[in-house]
Amino acid sequence: MLQIKGLCILGVRTVWHTEGDGEFFCAGCGGDRGYRRRTGTRRLTLLGLPLLPRGSAGTVVECVVCRTHHGPEVLEQPTTTVFSAMLRDAVHTVALAVLTAGGAMGRGAREAAVGAVRSAGFTDCTEDQLLGLLAAIVADEGRFPGASDALDADGLADALDGCGSWLSIELHEALEPLSRHLAPQGREHVLLQGALIALADGPYLPAEREVLGAVGRCLGLVGADTERILEAAARTPS
Repeated sequence: MLQIKGLCILGVRTVWHTEGDGEFFCAGCGGDRGYRRRTGTRRLTLLGLPLLPRGSAGTVVECVVCRTHHGPEVLEQPTTTVFSAMLRDAVHTVALAVLTAGGAMGRGAREAAVGAVRSAGFTDCTEDQLLGLLAAIVADEGRFPGASDALDADGLADALDGCGSWLSIELHEALEPLSRHLAPQGREHVLLQGALIALADGPYLPAEREVLGAVGRCLGLVGADTERILEAAARTPS
C-alpha cells in the first residue's frame, strides 16, 4: 500500500460476489444464523478505485449477523435444528430396534422405550404408537398377514424375531450420518439409551445383544467400548 500524507494512492482491495445463501451453525454467534456464500477477487486500487485483478481471495461463508468469515466446510455441519432432529430420529430408531429384538414382550421395555423417545424430542409418543410401528415393520417384512392391525405385544413377539433387513437399513441410515457429528460421549449415550431399554424387563436377550452390537458399530464405536457400555449398564441398579 502506497500512502502520501494519509491518502492511499495504491493498494489492494478484495471485491466480494455473493453466490448463494442459506442457514448454518455459526461458531462465532453460537447458534443457527443466515449466511452468504461469497467469492472474492483481489484488485489493485488507485485512489480507492478498483482496477486490475490480483488473483482470487477464495470462497468464504459469511454470517449475516456477526459478519465472521468461515471456510466452506462449515456448511457440512448440521444446524442446531437439523442436529436435534437427527438425534431424535436416532433414539427413536434404536428404541424400535431393541423392541424388535425382543423387548416388545415386556411392558418395562416398552415403557422405557416411550420414555427415551419422548426425552429425545417426540414428546407425544405413546406405547400404542410404538406398537403400531412394530406391527407395520412386521407387515412390511411379510411375517404375518394383517400385522398392521395387530397391536398386541405378545402377538408381535414371534413375528418380530428376525426382522433383520429392516434393522440393517434403518440403523445405518439413522446412526451413521449422526455419528460424524457426535463426540465419543454422545455416541456412547445413544448406545446406553438402547441398553437401558433392553434391561428394563430383565437381562439382555441374545437378540438384544446382537442389535446393540450393531448400534455400536453404526455409531463408530469399537467392539470393546460397546461391551464396556453394555456391561456397565447391566451392573447399574435400575
